[in-house]
Amino acid sequence: MIRSTHFQDPWVLAFLALLPLLVWWHHRRREPGALIYSSLPERMRRAWSRGLWRVHLPFYLRLVALALLIVAAARPQLGLTWEQDTTEGIDVQIALDVSGSMAAEDFQPKDRLTVAKEVVQDFIARRARGDRIGVVIFAGRAMTKAPLTTDRAMLRLLLDSVELNSLPDGTAIGLALAAAAARLKDSAAKSKVIVLVTDGVNNAGAIDPASAAAVCEGLGIKVYTVGVGTAGTVPVPVQVRDPISGRMRTQRMMMNVEVDEELLRSIAGRTGGRFFKATDPESLRQIFAEIDQLERTPMEIKRYVRYQETFQPLAWAALALLIAPLLLATVGLTAEP
Repeated sequence: MIRSTHFQDPWVLAFLALLPLLVWWHHRRREPGALIYSSLPERMRRAWSRGLWRVHLPFYLRLVALALLIVAAARPQLGLTWEQDTTEGIDVQIALDVSGSMAAEDFQPKDRLTVAKEVVQDFIARRARGDRIGVVIFAGRAMTKAPLTTDRAMLRLLLDSVELNSLPDGTAIGLALAAAAARLKDSAAKSKVIVLVTDGVNNAGAIDPASAAAVCEGLGIKVYTVGVGTAGTVPVPVQVRDPISGRMRTQRMMMNVEVDEELLRSIAGRTGGRFFKATDPESLRQIFAEIDQLERTPMEIKRYVRYQETFQPLAWAALALLIAPLLLATVGLTAEP
């Protein structure tokens, strides 16, 4: 809420320019003799010493009262302004692959999952306040990490806690789509969207990706698919047991991780979405920026202003100043002309 002050009739304030003329006329009428500028301070001192302030005080009280009445006549108002935004929000489910291959280090200086989490965080931060966003992670099976919510702080914490190898290994794309769709099926949002981020081929789960895509289509859910990773062999850190010490250690192995682009294109095309291929961190950021622009929330902002009249205190103060000379004259403190 914003507070502001303005005058309903500001042109009335122009009458304040007449006040110096009244002062000039008052003193000219009282003291018709010419004044010499250099002797003015001494002249004023002598006048006040003779008690002339008793004569001038009523005039200045009335002058201040007149000034207050002019300001009050301009109708000063205190405005209370607030905005109300009405929006038909979009519900977005992020389906994020956390399988072992997302540890591939071809998105230098970080691995695929770390970069994907950072990009998703930026995507969430840019969304409209009315959008609800949820996160499903998947590997060999799928799990809801964050339900649909507008709580950005909670989403950030839950997404930060996403780790590799937190689920059985594998890539259950169909299961991930089904889990995300289950979270959206009862949504009353105008638009329902799934953003599927994966770097592999469906090789786990009891639900076929084509069947899951058909369910999304039937529910009116649009799916954007993002294939992550470069072509060819890439270094992937894996945990192996040292045969001598028996301890687990990290060893980098060169692997060829293929993205099933045909499947991802099919899913996106069937549901009205689009397929994107990210081969480096910058292209992944551009993809999410494009999805962000494609799925914008229509928002209407209404501004309300309520004005409160504030001239009353000025009017009461002016009345008090008009009465004051009479009271002062009654007790003998001033002399009326």
